[in-house]
Amino acid sequence: MLLSTICKNKWSVKSISTKNSSLDEILTDTFGRKHNYLRVSLTERCNLRCEYCMPLKGTKLSEQSKLLSNNEIVRLVSLFAKYGVDKIRITGGEPTVKKDIIQIVESLRNIKTLKTIAMTTNGLTLTKYLVDFQRAGLNALNVSLDTLQQNTYGKITRRDGQLLKRVLAGIDLALQLGFSPVKVNCVLMRGINFDELRDFVEMTRHRTISYRFIEFMPFSMNDWDEKRMVPYKEAIREIMKSYPNFEPCNNEPNSTSKMYRVPGFVGNIGFISSMTEDYCDSCNRLRLMADGNLKACLFQNNEISLRDPLREGASDEELLDIISNAVNDKKRKHAVADRSVSVTTTVNRGGRFARNVCAAASGGGRLARNVCTASGDDEPRLTHVDRRSGDARMVDVSGKRETRRTATAVARVRLDATATRLIAEDACNKGDVLSVARLAGACAAKLTWQLIPLCHQIRLDSVKVDARLDERGGRVRITATAVSTDRTGVEMECLTACTVAALTVYDMCKAVSRHTVIEHVKLLSKTGGKTDYRADDDDDDDD
Repeated sequence: MLLSTICKNKWSVKSISTKNSSLDEILTDTFGRKHNYLRVSLTERCNLRCEYCMPLKGTKLSEQSKLLSNNEIVRLVSLFAKYGVDKIRITGGEPTVKKDIIQIVESLRNIKTLKTIAMTTNGLTLTKYLVDFQRAGLNALNVSLDTLQQNTYGKITRRDGQLLKRVLAGIDLALQLGFSPVKVNCVLMRGINFDELRDFVEMTRHRTISYRFIEFMPFSMNDWDEKRMVPYKEAIREIMKSYPNFEPCNNEPNSTSKMYRVPGFVGNIGFISSMTEDYCDSCNRLRLMADGNLKACLFQNNEISLRDPLREGASDEELLDIISNAVNDKKRKHAVADRSVSVTTTVNRGGRFARNVCAAASGGGRLARNVCTASGDDEPRLTHVDRRSGDARMVDVSGKRETRRTATAVARVRLDATATRLIAEDACNKGDVLSVARLAGACAAKLTWQLIPLCHQIRLDSVKVDARLDERGGRVRITATAVSTDRTGVEMECLTACTVAALTVYDMCKAVSRHTVIEHVKLLSKTGGKTDYRADDDDDDDD
């Protein structure tokens, strides 16, 4: 019933029944990570234009009707809280630009299982609204502040540098109201604020501030330059020039920061090493975007809409199925941690918003600056392996549409001079080598599902196998094309055809030569599935 409902409403997810699932299982991914922390974006808008995050003229925003309403936000958060989330962080864009944010915080406070209601903000409105926030139920605070100098503040935010005084006053007010610690997030950039490291550390001398340095990451249109990125270990070395006794201290469970302190200082220093040393293995975070999309990872390019099924009348159980699917699809590491992988992402950092980002890999593991578009999953995985048990399984194709699918593969058989001559003269004792190879390949294609354990039995419309002798090159070139109208592709059928045809050539020539080599079994192209594929070339001229 559930699956049919999802298909009917076109919610493009795979259904996993939660009727018999425990509370822990719903929000536990295939790597055993339990997700008790939900970041909720209330808006896409921001009142700053930080140069590493947003273009000067802003970015295209979603229509208001496509954003979650307050009631929708509260319902979804309540559902997450029921199944294990006990910490909420309100983000944006800049969350304080949302006029009814106080009412949202009050509603979240009424969810009794929530222990922490936090907010990340650029701090511009704290002196005006923080008391109201605290009364409404806010009990944790992060402030994004990348500099303590007015000129630099103006350069980074593209706003009046005098606004820095307002942010600093807001931080002091937070300390007076008992927020402890007040976490201050800073993107450390060479040539921008790296020379302020000592000043940042001094902020923690008499204040219960946790100043956290974030490695500069590549986001859309931020003109990312790896030369501006300061690895956290370099920052530590720089701090130790002024504070030789700078030392590590205890980290909170699932913390993104590596915590340090100067002995005798009230506050501490954190390093968020997203670029050089990931913390993916302990990640416990999920992200609910302002438009209702759920992201299991900041750098994962696939988002699953909760807004659409919510507005189409989905029950809590149906929403949980979608959430469980998103959690199960979470990768072990994000694409910035694995620099060989490209990723398109939507980024929210308190007061900073950017969309459609790609970190492309270049030589030597160094990230390229150019923006690109990723396709498909941001990390490969074996579809025939159950992600929970590790057992082999057949892929379920019941939800796929029947389409016309084609695939072409090639193989080569290298021969010595004797075998080449005998095939050309049709003088092998076992008969016409090429004709028998063609027939064997066609027969094998039809039996692929019996030869390869996890292949589906599909209806083949046609199989064409060609085997040609290249006398000059001393090789047989085999090409197979399979066509089917079915729910799954025919790559394996044409690859099997090529392989068995090549084995047939080997078998028929082995009496006269032991130097025959089968090589270059390769898929050339496929069409009709989720993604088409065509090899750059078939390396036919390689020696």
